[in-house]
Amino acid sequence: MNADARGGPAPASSLSAARRARELTGSVGGPVADVLVVGLGATGAGAALDAAARGLDVVAVDAHDLAFGTSRFSSKLIHGGLRYLASGRLDVAHESAVERGVLMERTAPHLVHAQPFVLPLTPLVSRGQGALARAGFRAGDALRLAARTARATLPPPRRLSALETRHLAPALRRDGLRGGLLSWDGRLTDDARLVTALARTAAARGARILTRVRALELTSTGARVRDELTGEEGEIRARAVINASGVWAGGLVDGVRIRPSRGTHLVLRPESLGPLTAGLHIPIPGETNRFVLVLPQDDGRVYVGLTDEPVDGDIPDVPRPPETDIGFLLDVLCSVLHTPVHRADVVGAFAGLRPLLDTTAGDPGTAPRTADISRRHAVLTSSEGVVTVVGGKLTTYRRMAEDAVDAAVRVRGLGAGPSPTATLPLVGAAPPHVLAALPAPRRLVRHYGTEAPAVHALGARDARLREPVLPGYPVTGAELLWSLLHEGALDEEDVLDRRTRIGLVPTDRATALDAVRGLVDRASSHGG
Repeated sequence: MNADARGGPAPASSLSAARRARELTGSVGGPVADVLVVGLGATGAGAALDAAARGLDVVAVDAHDLAFGTSRFSSKLIHGGLRYLASGRLDVAHESAVERGVLMERTAPHLVHAQPFVLPLTPLVSRGQGALARAGFRAGDALRLAARTARATLPPPRRLSALETRHLAPALRRDGLRGGLLSWDGRLTDDARLVTALARTAAARGARILTRVRALELTSTGARVRDELTGEEGEIRARAVINASGVWAGGLVDGVRIRPSRGTHLVLRPESLGPLTAGLHIPIPGETNRFVLVLPQDDGRVYVGLTDEPVDGDIPDVPRPPETDIGFLLDVLCSVLHTPVHRADVVGAFAGLRPLLDTTAGDPGTAPRTADISRRHAVLTSSEGVVTVVGGKLTTYRRMAEDAVDAAVRVRGLGAGPSPTATLPLVGAAPPHVLAALPAPRRLVRHYGTEAPAVHALGARDARLREPVLPGYPVTGAELLWSLLHEGALDEEDVLDRRTRIGLVPTDRATALDAVRGLVDRASSHGG
């Protein structure tokens, strides 16, 4: 698309069907790019941005959509690494805390906010366990200090009375409740929106972001690719190739061994748990450093997660949450509730696969649990010179991307300086006082940042676009049209499952589908 919804020129960050078609034509069989990135999850989109921000000519492809894989199925947390500190992995913990501060204070303050959590001190939590947890939260605050994240960004942890605990989470069981522990961490408005912002920021710096383009074969000089919309095949040539395809990385480069771990979340309606001012940390029985998390969302839904189970065999495009995971999460959740949540109350569920690096050898039966495998990322270079980045987690995507581009620059002898992404604001980012003054609803500001007034203006010009596309759900037609005009959404699935979270609840998806199809047709009539 060559113009925005107001008839003016589209911003350089805008992604659309027309831009994809134009840049795909120029990339397949075209001049040699500096860097080809395969995979457009958080790490791949981050690598595309990192390379483009260094002045390199970048092409980035994905067989599906932005954030199609693991990056849309996270807990939406940007956390400070407390779990890794408790297990002695100080490097991972510190890196997590640093990257959390980067996102909250510099690069994406519109998308990442402070989230309070309560750990209820029920009879299932001994006084010794409570003391250990409190010490852990204090250590987490020390991590914040070491990472130089301001106290105003993340308040300190503290002990709560039983009354305060019930006020923040009225659904908790009252008998035997001794109080709670309040802590704070970072939470994303939406993980897939972060990936979209990364890809658009890269596009603004000249990167060609090509979804629905599958890499069939990688070499040190590029890739054979197929346009999944037309079936046409061709070659994209590049001086350096970065494989950032997550759990599918081993299928493109020999010698990369991934041990996927499944993390399942439940989706509940708000009435299932009543008003929640804070999230919940619920200790898992028999575990010293693992919790089930209750995560209230801006759209009113509540997520409950997550599991950590090994996945064997073929890796599906979209993993299905098994009933065993759902039952486990319900059991832990109900252990602290006054009124139980039943299976029928679960209106949706989703599962993501963590791309953990398998460093074991020999008998797989001796391998550690996936819950015990380090979340430290690795950058591997094949004998041919293809760079693969695996492991890690959403919080540290930027550092993973930086390390991958550093390796590509070094191995392939590219002319580029150091990464500037630690201080590079993403599309929509601005200081808090600027965001607070924007003439748009606060919910839009938390999703779109400085672009919120433009999204809101679409509804101002067309009353139909001001209406929610789903009864009881806040997303409007204007937001869906914006995703098609400027955020690279190509069809109904992109809109329902990644630019918004409507599709996480099957009944909601079915209700909204006709409205979304009409907006897809409308966007096509705009030329994109």
